[in-house]
Amino acid sequence: MPNPTAAMLVIGDEILSGRTRDSNTHHLACALTAAGIDLAEARVVRDDASAIANAVQALSAAHTYVFTSGGIGPTHDDITADAVARAFGAAIDIRDDARAILAAHYVRAGIEMNAARLRMARIPEGATLIENPVSAAPGFIIRNVHVMAGVPKIFEAMVASVLPTLTGGAPLISRSMDVYRGEGDIAGPLGDLAARYPQLSFGSYPFQRGGVYGANVVARGQDEGALDAAMADLTERFA
Repeated sequence: MPNPTAAMLVIGDEILSGRTRDSNTHHLACALTAAGIDLAEARVVRDDASAIANAVQALSAAHTYVFTSGGIGPTHDDITADAVARAFGAAIDIRDDARAILAAHYVRAGIEMNAARLRMARIPEGATLIENPVSAAPGFIIRNVHVMAGVPKIFEAMVASVLPTLTGGAPLISRSMDVYRGEGDIAGPLGDLAARYPQLSFGSYPFQRGGVYGANVVARGQDEGALDAAMADLTERFA
């Protein structure tokens, strides 16, 4: 039975302009791989409500789970919550449970609960809150879409709280080997290996070390016995 699939939607002009580097997709990919969920697609969209809503609709229909990062803060350009609500035709407003979480946090911190901060309590109707142990402002889950913060530390904490609630499959296992030949020399044998082990996927990643060319060959799959056999074949071929 195939693993569930997931998609990542990264939201923000700052990512597309190059001002901010996205690390959240890498973190999510590692976490999902360990949980037996295949991250099958990743997109980056600008801070535009229509672009966000269209991407959410498409990814939600295509995958078991969708994760978003960015755009749920207190400023005018934080429009993700509204765009996700629009994608599903859901009403959105300040919710009492989210307001209570924020109010308690700001009282403890001695910070004023102003109108901007209250925007982070706006949650689409029917959504479930995602805990934020770092800065309190919650993410939310609506249908199969998990809407989370863009700040990496907060995103990672939210992923940790969500993962135990997801149904995964068999974790992906990988084996790798450095082959000191050019990719042109290994392409044919590697193709033969891929045909012999159709349940596995193979990748070749070239390098140059000390003037010597080679490639790191990686085999991935869920069948540990097949992986071991494939790497033994590879070792024999390129000993």
